[in-house]
Amino acid sequence: MSAASPVYFCRALFLSDLHLGTKDCKADYLLDLLAQVRPEQLFLVGDVVDLWSLKRQPFWPESHQAVLVALRALARRGTRVMYIPGNHDAALREFAGSQLLGVELQEEWIYTTAQGKRLLLIHGDRFDGAVMVGRFTSWLGDRGYDLLLWLNRWSHYGRRRVGLGYWSLASFLKNRVQLAQQAVERFVRAAVHEARERQLDGIVCGHIHAPDLRTQACILYCNTGDWVENCTALLEQRDGQLTLLHWSEVQRQLAVHQQASAA
Repeated sequence: MSAASPVYFCRALFLSDLHLGTKDCKADYLLDLLAQVRPEQLFLVGDVVDLWSLKRQPFWPESHQAVLVALRALARRGTRVMYIPGNHDAALREFAGSQLLGVELQEEWIYTTAQGKRLLLIHGDRFDGAVMVGRFTSWLGDRGYDLLLWLNRWSHYGRRRVGLGYWSLASFLKNRVQLAQQAVERFVRAAVHEARERQLDGIVCGHIHAPDLRTQACILYCNTGDWVENCTALLEQRDGQLTLLHWSEVQRQLAVHQQASAA
């Protein structure tokens, strides 16, 4: 997108599972989002920097550094930026309650929307016990997911070479595996139960790389998705309405609109 692209103002933006420091992070799409959306508040709901991956194999291209620079720039321009660490950046949890370069660090947060809905902001790894069905299945899932991301990376590379937009092979395959869908539904039930137990209106989380926005058992369930497979974010409009953005799709729509306007 060009520097002249319009800027969209909103009340809050929720992002999670950026996984900066991995080869699968879609930093270019993320930078495009951060250049075009101006939130009053930005909530980073875990796994922003993948410390696990960096420990195994250092990987930090310029685009990943540019994301951190863009996040800090938002904070310097007056956006309230809050970072709620996840399991891949859990080492930062010991700094909860403090600030780092203008970014607030919290272990969790209760956020009130413009419509008065009280939402629990939490990464979601505490619900793993409700999802996992044994150590072997967990191990197999990790290895299988690594292969899935490898296939997704090369699919994305191939599509770019022939001029096609982003499409998530990983999400396509996961949505057709019954065990994966069952695990997601167990996670959703655990998250909804947590919000109900706290007498809240809903929950915003990430962790499972499955973007979603629904009401279940009178509780609002919001999963921001990720920037490894889906390139999604949760956005609160100024009137309090919540929207799930699939940013790669938005990019294509904006590009078509600009081309039509220039014609």
